[in-house]
Amino acid sequence: MRLLLINPNTSESITELVARRAREIAPAGVEFDVATARFGPRYIGTRASAAIAAHAALDSFAAAYRPAHAGVLLACFGDPGLDALAELSPVPVVGMAAASMRIAAGRAARVGMLTGGERWVPMLKEFVASLGLADRLACVRAVSATGAQIAADPQSAYAELTAQANAAVAEDGAEIVILGGAGLTGLAPALQHGVRAPLLDSLECAVENIMHLAKEGPRIGAGTLPAVETVGLGSELADRLAGRARNA
Repeated sequence: MRLLLINPNTSESITELVARRAREIAPAGVEFDVATARFGPRYIGTRASAAIAAHAALDSFAAAYRPAHAGVLLACFGDPGLDALAELSPVPVVGMAAASMRIAAGRAARVGMLTGGERWVPMLKEFVASLGLADRLACVRAVSATGAQIAADPQSAYAELTAQANAAVAEDGAEIVILGGAGLTGLAPALQHGVRAPLLDSLECAVENIMHLAKEGPRIGAGTLPAVETVGLGSELADRLAGRARNA
């Protein structure tokens, strides 16, 4: 099985981190092709940067998708452009936030989210509401460091991440806590012994989800949209929107 992993920010180091971890998680025989956004923010942490990243994710998909890909993994917690990618793609698309929230909600009645960057808190609450799972969300908490800063120096964030995870349990009633974000991937084992509830790695959830959906094959009729002429877009995305995709 070959999957396309898209990092919608422009940080190659984050792409390398997530791709390496995804390959460790996936079983033998699963391969990942990776694409990093060709424009936009280094780190996504505001509504403006998320909006730009959604465009960048579509651009990356149009440039990198091949018929050999059985699914697409959007490697950003917050899933910028997820619904638009799902509309454009003939194969299943999974985002880290949606996958982890659905998996967590299947395991516990009350779910906590923990991420890096305080501006993500209202954005993630709104995202969970869009999934129809607002009543299952105990809280969204954030540490002061951004996901990019945590990725650069994970150990410096251990104490605050552990404290916030335990606060989600003790103060908000979370029965399970999602570690959300590309920069936090792989940290759950190191933190779990100090946290009084199970921790979920959002990337692990996304890999599990996309492998399951990809086995079902392409979605009938998906990726076929009314032709739209555009101005100023990358040539691959413009061609796909106009119905001229070279790699349908």
